[in-house]
Amino acid sequence: MKILKIAFWILWRVWFYVVMAVPIIIMLPFLLISIISEKGYPYFFKMARVWAKFILFGMGFYYIVKREQKLIKGKSYMIVANHTSMTDIMLMLALIKNPFVFVGKKELVKIPLFGFFYKRTCILVDRNSSRSKNEVFKRAQSRLNQGLSICIFPEGGVPDDESVLLDEFKDGAFRLAIDHQIPIVPIVFPDNKERFSYTFLSGSPGKMRARILPFIETEGLTIDHRKELKDRVRNIIYDALIAFNKK
Repeated sequence: MKILKIAFWILWRVWFYVVMAVPIIIMLPFLLISIISEKGYPYFFKMARVWAKFILFGMGFYYIVKREQKLIKGKSYMIVANHTSMTDIMLMLALIKNPFVFVGKKELVKIPLFGFFYKRTCILVDRNSSRSKNEVFKRAQSRLNQGLSICIFPEGGVPDDESVLLDEFKDGAFRLAIDHQIPIVPIVFPDNKERFSYTFLSGSPGKMRARILPFIETEGLTIDHRKELKDRVRNIIYDALIAFNKK
């Protein structure tokens, strides 16, 4: 029985990269046209949402979302969520219709096909370089000035210890939100670690729940409020995760 489980996990993980590649290949000409200039990003974003939903469906995932507040079309937001799985990217794209840009780690550039578009459409950060972090901040400001939203997983990566429910948050998302006086959208993904964690021999098809919590306004806040805001958002997401675990 154990051998069958291991065989399933290996085939299922390989299948993930297959379903990741297929829609990219099908939409390739349109994707390439959409990334010629930054003006084409909203069209790229629509195709990215199709790609994300194709992967979730192809992997046997179905998502259920509870929206406690809805995003307004054409308005910029700072979107933040807990981070435990690569499928966080797909689920975020499936849930949010407002065009947003991910701030993510540069290591994902190495994934064939996906990495090519990831590099050209997302804001990449090298966690070990202070210069990279400053460049990220400038690029994120530019994207916000274009009327887009930004999505950051404020833990700064997936914790190495999978028993950690929610790691400490970094400052970047909250500094940007305060500078641009935009609302923060806290989102909770309680099931993605169980469905598809970074541990290779793990996971299964099934339900992915998500909860979009009430937005947190930053109007009137200054950079001096950054830590207070960061701790407040983390506590809200942490409490929501605890509530999910009790169900």
